[in-house]
Amino acid sequence: MTLTGKLRVGVIFGGRSGEHEVSLMSARSVLLSLDPDKYEILQIGITHEGVWLVGQNVLGALMQGSISGLAPATLLPDPARHALYQIQDSDRGEILDLLSNLDVVFPVLHGTFGEDGTLQGLLELADLAYVGAGVLGSALGMDKGVFKDVMQAQGIPVVEYFVVSRREIEADAQQIIARAISLAPFPLFVKPANLGSSVGITKCQSQADLLEGLLEAARYDRRVLVERGVDAREIEVSVLGNDDPQASIPGEILPSREFYSYEAKYIDDRSTLLIPAPLSPEMTRQIQEWAVRAYRAIDCAGMARVDFLLEKEKPAEQQPARLYLGEVNTIPGFTQISMYPKLWEASGLPYPALIDRLIELALERKADRDRTERRYRKEDEYGGS
Repeated sequence: MTLTGKLRVGVIFGGRSGEHEVSLMSARSVLLSLDPDKYEILQIGITHEGVWLVGQNVLGALMQGSISGLAPATLLPDPARHALYQIQDSDRGEILDLLSNLDVVFPVLHGTFGEDGTLQGLLELADLAYVGAGVLGSALGMDKGVFKDVMQAQGIPVVEYFVVSRREIEADAQQIIARAISLAPFPLFVKPANLGSSVGITKCQSQADLLEGLLEAARYDRRVLVERGVDAREIEVSVLGNDDPQASIPGEILPSREFYSYEAKYIDDRSTLLIPAPLSPEMTRQIQEWAVRAYRAIDCAGMARVDFLLEKEKPAEQQPARLYLGEVNTIPGFTQISMYPKLWEASGLPYPALIDRLIELALERKADRDRTERRYRKEDEYGGS
């Protein structure tokens, strides 16, 4: 901590991802809500190319696309140095100059190289406290295909799917299309396996759509998920905690477009959020229970938004609506109008208090990690025989 007693918080945003712009929007809300009386805040921006930058108003510079006044920086994977270093030119070449020590890192990086465990691995090597899930939880939550495998092993229903690689699509797209058609009737969804914010997702109504969707998804990831389309309500619940996670009240999304696309989320401003979702008490409990089970199953920590699909009722078929778990987002959207903070606000935890709680959970988890022994000791070193 600083001499003032404030925690030094490094907020990281931007990143090498199709969700770069969404990250900037989330970071803006987080930065505005961090109490300057409690925290010494350091802005760390990452460009689309992966360059780490520091300086005055890094967020504003990235949003305006004018970064000439910023300086490159780096974080070392060295547990002896809990610090961010600025990279400076000298007559001996580039040198590292200590910029600031860090007490906790708050990643606001959606998508690849931020939400998938890669950044978390660096922070683990650096022995830093950080907000959100660890390497395992981040990686499992990010890969939609592997996540569904884990949910099936847990006995939690998911929509029918299969995963193919970019190389398979390039080698024989028609064979993939035939496999998709045999999976279920149209519509089908095609998605990058490792991305969020609905980037690269296509709702397919024909074979031509499938080809276009496969190629579009393969632009954003080497693994592509094909999934049966479900005429369903989109229900989301927020989860908060480490070893004893709690679920918020559920909310429902009424998308302004055919599905909750990137445009419906961030551009046209016409999607509606119903909080709380109009659900029976039994369905509410089921959603909260499955959300916490999924959270624990992938060893999540800190926070996650868990998304569900609830089939719309068809009275003529006289069957109950089926519930499917869609995905877990380990770094959910964090703008003031995003579902994750809004659900907690409706559950009695306002946005600034939520930010404080997430930082507390990061420090709590770091303290728990510090209890892990890193050296093997034989029995006799414990006094045994």
